[in-house]
Amino acid sequence: MSILIIIPAHNEAENLPHVLPRLKKVMPEADILVIDDHSMDDTAFVAKSLGAQVVRLPNNLGYGGAVQTGFRFAAEKGYDYGLMMDADGQHDPASAPKLLAPVMAGECDVALGSRFKGQMTYHASFVRRMGMKIFAAITSAMTGQKVTDATSGFQAMNRDVMVFFAEENYPSDYPDADTLIMLHFAGFSVQEVPVVMHERIAGESMHGSSLKSLYYIAKMLLSIFMVTLRYYTQAGTLRPKPPGEPVL
Repeated sequence: MSILIIIPAHNEAENLPHVLPRLKKVMPEADILVIDDHSMDDTAFVAKSLGAQVVRLPNNLGYGGAVQTGFRFAAEKGYDYGLMMDADGQHDPASAPKLLAPVMAGECDVALGSRFKGQMTYHASFVRRMGMKIFAAITSAMTGQKVTDATSGFQAMNRDVMVFFAEENYPSDYPDADTLIMLHFAGFSVQEVPVVMHERIAGESMHGSSLKSLYYIAKMLLSIFMVTLRYYTQAGTLRPKPPGEPVL
């Protein structure tokens, strides 16, 4: 069974040496793909020197665009399973095997890493915590399933989900709670798994300031509305392709 670990990275040259060696140690059977989202530092060089495959984007596509590039790569190369994690050290590599386990066992299509069921070793700002609670409540209500960490980007998935997201189904900006709701509408199953999350090692988070966090909340509410509107007004557009149809 082939596994691809997808790591979007923008100016993460300082953090990758703390992440990739630990990841290779706990997941030696997996391939690692770093999506260099038009970094201004040595992200691509560092990733290659540490044994990762690298795709360099000619323009900055943002987090969602970089992740979808990874899904397209996985779909085209025929990987069976994928694991998505950040390059900044927030997602503990030691949690990766546990996150993949239920997906590989066929218990769910997507395993969502939850810091609230596991361990969160840092203090998030008030605005960020408010956003986490709001989107956990919205996602739980819309899916009929208790979700504690709807904003987690630490996820494992099977090939069907990667193919689904390789199409035009993945948000280009902030893919979080909206993608979980989209997965529910498309008929995929999601299961939360306890993981450990830390503060980023170096650099600035895309949710670094309170203003950025407020902007994120507003954008995510709009994205959730659009996903819901699309599902109810264009029935069937969120359904995965039947087996045998071309991936891309």
